[in-house]
Amino acid sequence: MTRLLIVGPPGAGKGTQSALISTSYGIPAIATGDIFRQNIKDQTPLGVEVKAIVDAGDYVPDSLTNELVKNRLLEEDAREGFLLDGYPRTLEQIAFLDELLASKGQSLDAVILLNADTDAVVARLRNRAQEQGRADDTEEAIRHRQDVFARETTPLIPVYREKGLLIEVDGLGEVEAVAARIAEALSARGLRTAA
Repeated sequence: MTRLLIVGPPGAGKGTQSALISTSYGIPAIATGDIFRQNIKDQTPLGVEVKAIVDAGDYVPDSLTNELVKNRLLEEDAREGFLLDGYPRTLEQIAFLDELLASKGQSLDAVILLNADTDAVVARLRNRAQEQGRADDTEEAIRHRQDVFARETTPLIPVYREKGLLIEVDGLGEVEAVAARIAEALSARGLRTAA
């Protein structure tokens, strides 16, 4: 059983690395954005609530996000472990997740922080935007998302550092090199791949 979180600024490669970790450790990669979209698509009662909030341009409150994540972690594929991306984002969400896991006699194994220089990430995302023809990914928009991450998520990092869960990995470089750094850091904690 491997229970992990992955955090890092937008463009640090969380999605790419999450997919690799998911495959290596045989655990589902669970992104909160995907949970929101799936519930909205399935028109679940929570999904209907989320859609109304998102359509109004507001943030989904902790209480609702917590319920959606809790429901997802109760699904069969997540019983033996998971990798969360995009959650928790607030101190209240950290407390909720800790309590949820403790109620099942579980706890997190590690929190992977992908460190990446802001200017390098901006350049990476600008290149990706040009390759994919994404006109909305202006440098200004990318830098704004970096600022939001710094303001909202960075305060959670010391909490995980104090709990002794934080693994800091250089998120820049070739995909395989970053994946190898993550695997090495997890292995040093006694976490083994599924293969």
